[in-house]
Amino acid sequence: MIQGDGQGPEVWHATDPDATRRAPDLYSPTVPDLPVMEGAGPLYVVGDVHGYLDELREALRAAGLTDESDAWAAGNTRLWFLGDFTDRGPDGIGVIDLVMRLSAEAAAAGGYCKALLGNHELLLLGASRFDDTPVDSVAGTASFKAAWLLNGGQRSDMERLQDHHIQWMSRLDSMALADGHLLLHSDTTAYLDYGTTIDDVNDAIWQALARNDVGVTWDLFRKFTKRFAFRDEDGPQAVRKLLDTYGGTRVVHGHSPIPYLTGEAGASGGGDGDAEGSGADASPQVRAPHVYADSLAIAMDGGVTMSGRLLVARLPLSG
Repeated sequence: MIQGDGQGPEVWHATDPDATRRAPDLYSPTVPDLPVMEGAGPLYVVGDVHGYLDELREALRAAGLTDESDAWAAGNTRLWFLGDFTDRGPDGIGVIDLVMRLSAEAAAAGGYCKALLGNHELLLLGASRFDDTPVDSVAGTASFKAAWLLNGGQRSDMERLQDHHIQWMSRLDSMALADGHLLLHSDTTAYLDYGTTIDDVNDAIWQALARNDVGVTWDLFRKFTKRFAFRDEDGPQAVRKLLDTYGGTRVVHGHSPIPYLTGEAGASGGGDGDAEGSGADASPQVRAPHVYADSLAIAMDGGVTMSGRLLVARLPLSG
């Protein structure tokens, strides 16, 4: 279903399930210097998916980005996923497989489909690498496996997780700049801890993951699970600090469901977990991305894990 009147944001969400297909060719959307046809196409972003493959497939089709067989149909369009592909929903590995395939198909068509690292990718990587190895959490000694299960980890995803999925997640960028939009997963200023340029931040996080150290990986997960840095009175100042450091005129992020940002659902921003709900409790209906913090920030998590919507939006947005 298409939301919008042509004057404001165009937003799509999914409702109908269907079967998906998998192509044998695997491709990483973080490979640099992808060939792009002259004249960049429109720019789209996708909020948190969390394993809801059917909803994702329907949303991409409704946006005109894929066809009825879930193949790339958008030519030189540019598409960014903002992270959190797995956990809570039924088919996180299917989501990753679809995004990887679309990345290859988009590049062949002269566009691109790229993805950012979310805190749930860090959580799944940690659970697969470190299992029950103890870590020091604010709630006491725990483990990646315990935190992953607590935050919606699906055992079927772990059973189907393969080396190429792990390599793909480990190579994802953590931030990017596109058409003046600073793209992030988390609404936090923790990115500033890893460098003063986008390349420095991405390199620092790649190197941290490459160390394969449980404490280092846990620290990454803990920092990027924080949320709400842009929501309150000091929010515009926090956004401006990121924009002044990394460039851009607006931050676009996922991570925090919009009903939490608007105060229509309660959640805390601390601890070692996400503090999100599940499909058991319906959230207020989100119909569009949330523009806030003096119009400097755009939130893209429509709350699909809370019976909300999986948002796909074309940038720029008004508001």
